[in-house]
Amino acid sequence: MDNDRVEGSMKNVKGKMKEGLGKATGDSKMESEGKMDKAEGKIQNTIGGIKDSFRQNND
Repeated sequence: MDNDRVEGSMKNVKGKMKEGLGKATGDSKMESEGKMDKAEGKIQNTIGGIKDSFRQNND
């Protein structure tokens, strides 16, 4: 498994937590940061998946 997939998943989880905490406390800035972290994590996870696909096809 590519490191990008692991890091992307962790960013996604961190973003979900940040977004939830922001909603719970009424902190719109933290909520927005959480949404951005989630999006970044999803993109990074997707890139890692593509890298994994290329590795599997070349083996």
